[in-house]
Amino acid sequence: MGMVAKEAAIDLLKNEIPVEEDEPLFLSGDVNTGLVLVDIVNGFCTVGAGNLAPVAPDKQISAMVDESVKLAKMFCEKKWPIYALLDSHHPDVPEPPHPPHCITGTDESKLVPALQWLENEPNVTLRCKDCIDGFLGSIEKDGSNVFVDWVKASEIKAILVVGICTDMCVLDFVCSALSARNRGFLSPLEDVIVYSRGCATFDLPLLIANIKGALPHPQELMHHIGLYMAKGRGAKVVSEISFDTTARET
Repeated sequence: MGMVAKEAAIDLLKNEIPVEEDEPLFLSGDVNTGLVLVDIVNGFCTVGAGNLAPVAPDKQISAMVDESVKLAKMFCEKKWPIYALLDSHHPDVPEPPHPPHCITGTDESKLVPALQWLENEPNVTLRCKDCIDGFLGSIEKDGSNVFVDWVKASEIKAILVVGICTDMCVLDFVCSALSARNRGFLSPLEDVIVYSRGCATFDLPLLIANIKGALPHPQELMHHIGLYMAKGRGAKVVSEISFDTTARET
């Protein structure tokens, strides 16, 4: 498929299944809001960092990192809660159909350089996860859930979700959080909000996928589908965020 035909097909799909975005998000501190960073680690975001890392600079991924850094800095300035999920796998426990990636203790499983400062921030909870779904990856051996405890301890009423991949780790986490909210497991959480410009996915063209035996994964299309599915499950989707610069720190 040529580039023009590909763009036409994507535009057609977006028209057929549009993502109706919610009103721009205004964060004033009146509603306890937590920021959730999903897998913004070297293994998924830094060029050449591993089997699932981009092989060349990627505009969508770079923009996602930039937006996430801006949000993280603002949340830290205001001392608002942040929950950072880091993909981290034991070398002897594969995650099919994916090749080995983000092995525990390697640079792949660490936050990207632009976010590594978060490790020293008191308002940040870091959680290493060994599966796609960060909600399940937050479950401890005793059955408790670090994410659930984080929501309850900070009395969070809304979570703002950013990260990678829009249609995989982000979507799975969002869907699980929404299901848990609907079951009453996440009180007082009310809203799960996905920031579209703060999310990204990877690009795997059909030609390369055929060579590697993997499923093709067109980036822009799958990013859109991820947002569409999140919206359909009950999440809010926004493309603009602003802060009340006069709001007092909590």
